[in-house]
Amino acid sequence: MDEQFKPLNAAEVFAECEKLWADENARTTVRRLYDEAYAGFHSQVMVLDDDPTGVQTVHDIPVVTDWKEDTLTDAMREDGIFFVLTNSRSFSAEKTEAAHREIAENACRAAVKAGKTLTVISRGDSTLRGHYPLETETLRRALEENGHPAFAGEVLCPFFREGGRFTLNGVHYVKEGDQLTPAAQTEFARDKTFGYHHSYLPEYIEEKSGGRIRADQVIVLSLAELRGLQWQAMEEKLKSAKGYRYIVADALEETDVMALAVVLMRLIRQGRHYMLRSAAAVPKVFGHVEDRPLLSREEMIDVSSPFGGLVIVGSHVKKTTDQLNCLRESSAPLSFLEFDVSGWSREGALTQETKRVTALAEEAMKQGKTAVVYTSRTLIAPEGMNPEKMLEISVNISNALTGVVSSLSFRPRFLIAKGGITSSDVGVKALRVKKALVLGQAAPGIPVWKTGKESLFPGLSYVIFPGNVGGADTLRIIVETLC
Repeated sequence: MDEQFKPLNAAEVFAECEKLWADENARTTVRRLYDEAYAGFHSQVMVLDDDPTGVQTVHDIPVVTDWKEDTLTDAMREDGIFFVLTNSRSFSAEKTEAAHREIAENACRAAVKAGKTLTVISRGDSTLRGHYPLETETLRRALEENGHPAFAGEVLCPFFREGGRFTLNGVHYVKEGDQLTPAAQTEFARDKTFGYHHSYLPEYIEEKSGGRIRADQVIVLSLAELRGLQWQAMEEKLKSAKGYRYIVADALEETDVMALAVVLMRLIRQGRHYMLRSAAAVPKVFGHVEDRPLLSREEMIDVSSPFGGLVIVGSHVKKTTDQLNCLRESSAPLSFLEFDVSGWSREGALTQETKRVTALAEEAMKQGKTAVVYTSRTLIAPEGMNPEKMLEISVNISNALTGVVSSLSFRPRFLIAKGGITSSDVGVKALRVKKALVLGQAAPGIPVWKTGKESLFPGLSYVIFPGNVGGADTLRIIVETLC
């Protein structure tokens, strides 16, 4: 069980792993070989994002919010990587499977029309929550049935430096303070819908597959191999594996992901195709997206607006609650409005709460204050309720909460949404975005969309703040910057 893995001192781990590099020029070598591999990599990269936070490492990249064949065809006719927001983390398993089958079928037809070959990345949570391996299994079957070449295997790489998620020796860790805590020992593993018990990723895969995929059959590409520049050995390791094999990749920094990309891109060029399941780092690398500075205040606010801003907080993880409490200590002009979800089971109660809170939020914003609307911090989790029913309740509450945005009679100075499901509902349902441009990040791991012309507020800079990212003061810093 997971108790065999203990928290590690982060500084000591990183110092020790520095010794694994082949030589002092190894990072430069990796970057050079990565650039060369990418130059010969002509596959269209399509990222399926199970909530809007997967764009937290990229910029100047389009996001579409539906997967109609025409939408995907248009996206593939443009150069470079693009994201498709599925929001499947809020779906039932049945709905997730149907959506991913439809996406695969439409993507295959779109690729033919656009004259592209296809590489698919399933972007999931860096703390391992979500419909896995259902999404990748469905994609694999449907893509192959619709003409995609057979897949040789599937790579799982949940590394996400900005959020403090690292993988070493196949074990996934979450950085908490100065230590690396095995992921299964964090609050994220106790998620009521997507909980798990194993930090060692081969065992995690076995657990989430219900035992169909055995841990001892999962291949681990270790940090020693990646940093040791063992290209031929790693390629042969993957090529010699028979059948569809699952592969776990270590990573402590982006250069490690570049090394992984060198191996995979070389194999893909040889005709071996891989399904990718990752957090936000892999899409950035496979899209060859360069770093850029964090966005300035001027890039994130509507300077013409006479009104205050709006913050919508739906996430219930402890990190979000800590950030909300820290925001309360700010001296900025803020108005805190609790959205009472206790009436979730009474017909019409959530609708009435939406109306009440919207009126109060507009009143505050007209006074130049920023309205901070947050759900009751007590998590609705009735004893004995199955995970899918609990997910349905969460979605209903999110719909009501984001109704505050869709009911606005004027454009706020800025808009921040906190939480994956919440930010998706705000973007797609409330703002009615069909296509957005990722401007960049407000803070490490916190992306900003520029909404499309079809949206409720065209050209609005919309800050998407994941529930599990940032320090206790990150929300306060962003809000104070924008006020």
